Amino acid sequence: MELPAAKASEARFEAYIANLAKVMQHKDREEPLRDYSRGLLIAPGRKSVEPLAAITAPAQVDAKRQSLLHFVGQAKWSDIDVLNQVRGLVQPLIERHGPIEALIIDDTGFPKKGKHSVGVARQYCGQLGKKDNCQVAVSLSIANHHASLPIGYRLYLPKEWAEDKARRKKAAVPAEIRFRTKPQIALNLIQQVMEQGLPPSIVLADAGYGNETVFRDQVTALGLVYAVGISPATSVWASGTAPLPAIKWTGHGRPPSCLRRDAKHKPLSVKKLAQSLAQDAWQIITWREGVNEELSSRFARLRVRPAHRDYKLNTLRAQEWLLIEWPTDEDQPTKYWFSTLPVEIAFAQMVDIVKLRWRIERDYQELKQEVGLGHYEGRSWRGFHHHATLCIAAYGFLISERETFPPSRLATTAKLKKLAVPNNHRPRGSAPSS
Repeated sequence: MELPAAKASEARFEAYIANLAKVMQHKDREEPLRDYSRGLLIAPGRKSVEPLAAITAPAQVDAKRQSLLHFVGQAKWSDIDVLNQVRGLVQPLIERHGPIEALIIDDTGFPKKGKHSVGVARQYCGQLGKKDNCQVAVSLSIANHHASLPIGYRLYLPKEWAEDKARRKKAAVPAEIRFRTKPQIALNLIQQVMEQGLPPSIVLADAGYGNETVFRDQVTALGLVYAVGISPATSVWASGTAPLPAIKWTGHGRPPSCLRRDAKHKPLSVKKLAQSLAQDAWQIITWREGVNEELSSRFARLRVRPAHRDYKLNTLRAQEWLLIEWPTDEDQPTKYWFSTLPVEIAFAQMVDIVKLRWRIERDYQELKQEVGLGHYEGRSWRGFHHHATLCIAAYGFLISERETFPPSRLATTAKLKKLAVPNNHRPRGSAPSS
């Protein structure tokens, strides 16, 4: 007999899928949408098409596998439309606990052994902590201190892929897709959600994005505030220091206009600046990670001007915050951020906002471990993005269920109806039992 909680969860799942199906363009896509999503939520182990088919249609595994393969790898439905629909369903639930506080940019890697999957190249893989053969995708998430949700997602296509016509054709990379850096992809994702009417929020990102002056400038041009990581070598003008004005025009040639540096007028790295600060510049600040957990560390902050190539400019860059973290048990600073948060912002509030970026780590952990974000085995551009979109949709349902039940009662995957897999079923390619 089904428990009432199981029936209620099943009914909410059906309603959720029915809402997503509205943007699928064809009625016959609702069934594979339901089965793929259900499989992502309840299938144990690897969540590639074969086990999803086995757990959702145990009596017709081959037929269901073909249906799901077509749905995820070839069907021409819009990832952007589905992600917008997911956001429309889940964002109001997140906002029950407060407004959206940040847009979080990040990227994640998926180790791969072959070279034929779209976008695979030897590049830095965060999951491995080193350069290796992998795919990398850039994401944009909305977040507050209670929850977060990815709302934009795009594969980074390395230059060697973008310029290889044969590999592009084999992986069915759309003609309009050209090489873009990860910060450029991130900006495009931000622009998309702003065009859809998402209210302005603080942009959070690590140094892979914050080190790019153009990225920071364009975020500002979009009317957004940022708090982004930077490297220790980033150069700044501290308070009371500045470049020299352009040299006086002699009356010959083009009038000089660029700022100048000399031995007495040159910027210093944020690391050297941090190490020069007096002891009383540092404070122990406490912030929250999640609803209950409190952490603390030592921080300093000061107003600076970024100095990157300002000798090519004719005016100084605007002042902004430099935030530095130097834990008391470390022999040097560990993290640095630039931020255009208001001058009057409280120190503790600034740290709390900057540290909100931790939520993206939890998103990726759950997307990979709970719903199989990295388990897609196809090789095409469309399949990669369709699978990711469906994983994010399944994750959105998990978030919505957390809003229905307290954590102590939540067991979403156990509540959805599971079908018995036949005893004689053997996944394709697996060895027969001895």
